[in-house]
Amino acid sequence: MKPITFTSTLPSEVWDMLEKYALRLKIPKNRLMEKALRNYFDHLKKAEYTLSFRKAAGDETLKPMAEEGLEEYIKMIEDHETA
Repeated sequence: MKPITFTSTLPSEVWDMLEKYALRLKIPKNRLMEKALRNYFDHLKKAEYTLSFRKAAGDETLKPMAEEGLEEYIKMIEDHETA
């Protein structure tokens, strides 16, 4: 994937933490930001799944599909944790 250059601003305390952890982990700041964003996006995706299963659990017509999807979701989490 082709990298994209962008300009942004951050609060100084966030920048200070970014510098601190990049030095501590011995990785470039942009790589640390990329990893943090990917982890955050994974978190959002899990939250979306959770919300959809909660909504489906209350609908008797969707319940069998939600249960089937839950098995797939659990497998996805297990695969992600072992990766």
